[in-house]
Amino acid sequence: MEDCKVAGYDISKGTTILINTWSIGRNPNIWDAPEEFLPERFLDKDFDVTGGNFSLLPFGSGRRRCPGYNLGLKMVRPTLANLLHGFKWNLEDGMRPEDVSIEEFYGLTTQPKSLLPL
Repeated sequence: MEDCKVAGYDISKGTTILINTWSIGRNPNIWDAPEEFLPERFLDKDFDVTGGNFSLLPFGSGRRRCPGYNLGLKMVRPTLANLLHGFKWNLEDGMRPEDVSIEEFYGLTTQPKSLLPL
């Protein structure tokens, strides 16, 4: 390891660098309407979620990539299918779909700003 310069910034040897994947995932230069919930944006594109495509890093990349990413990808569909099959999903009385908040609270991890009533 040695000192280097990245995008005009001097990086000293031994410096810990954290990548803001939240910001990358909401970059308007990469994504159309990045602040909108549009899951269909992923349907007709071939995405590499293992870290080869730096516009989408849900599991990190390189040596520090999540060791459980393969299991996570395999479990999403059956888990979602079981949730949809096993529960009756509806809003609380008097609540409209547009009243549901999908705002996020940002910190070391991203989490809902307000809990979804079940």
